[in-house]
Amino acid sequence: MSTPAERPARFDVGIVGAGRVGAVLGAALARAGHRVTGVSAVSEASLRRAAALLPGAPVRAIPEVVGGAHLVVLAVPDDALEELVAGLATTGTFTPGQLVLHTSGAHGIALFEAAAGSEIIPLALHPAMTFTGTAMDVERLQDCCFGITTVDLARPLAEALVIEMGGDPVWVPEEERVLYHAALTHGANHLVTLVAQSLELLGAAGVEDPARLLEPLLTAALSNTLRLGDAALTGPVARGDAGTVAGHVEVLRAMAPDIRPTYLALARATAQRALLSGRLRASSADPLLRLLSERPEDGAG
Repeated sequence: MSTPAERPARFDVGIVGAGRVGAVLGAALARAGHRVTGVSAVSEASLRRAAALLPGAPVRAIPEVVGGAHLVVLAVPDDALEELVAGLATTGTFTPGQLVLHTSGAHGIALFEAAAGSEIIPLALHPAMTFTGTAMDVERLQDCCFGITTVDLARPLAEALVIEMGGDPVWVPEEERVLYHAALTHGANHLVTLVAQSLELLGAAGVEDPARLLEPLLTAALSNTLRLGDAALTGPVARGDAGTVAGHVEVLRAMAPDIRPTYLALARATAQRALLSGRLRASSADPLLRLLSERPEDGAG
């Protein structure tokens, strides 16, 4: 827990966008003692979310939400951010000294250039978490890292805000913001696709409860990989069992041709990493890589 001396002043907070992230961060800031003075919400889902997570916070138009706040949270889709910032700057909605943060992982603070004349303090605070838009997410922030990017003078303030919400601040340089976000997307979003495909294949194999079968295996694999990196690798690719892998490729050709390209790509990447890390001998890697180098459409038809 932070000490009173480490905490920023109490802010009036305006939330632009009561989506899954904005409403949750607003609730976390309110729990830390800040006051949510306004929230913008349009859809029925966002209105329900605002009512559930930000009770008592008035739903207002965006200019009113921004104009009356010390701290503004822009929680809108990535592609809408730059236009929103430019519009608020052009209309004189921002006020000098106002803290304005966005929650996009892919962007740093360069997109605030359109508001340079507004004399705002720009912050990029990205929670590295997947959100449901419920109170459960507020609790999950207690074990969540935030990728922060801001001007040097505002770094202590950004870190303090993250700590207040229960998170752990991680500094991300402006020029590395896209790479940072690509890493998170590759790990989290593609994991969902990978696991969903595994569940589908197990279901096709007649397993009644695929999730029950997979959970212990995947939990151990994730834990081991986070601790050991490539050294956690097991399985037929790591052993150089080309015959086993060939069997997988053939059964997927027949039973799940839409999943087969994913298997080929990931097995090829796995073999290459195993070879480079010394876990797979070159003599064993060669037949594997030849097998896995076939294009997904090879043999179709």
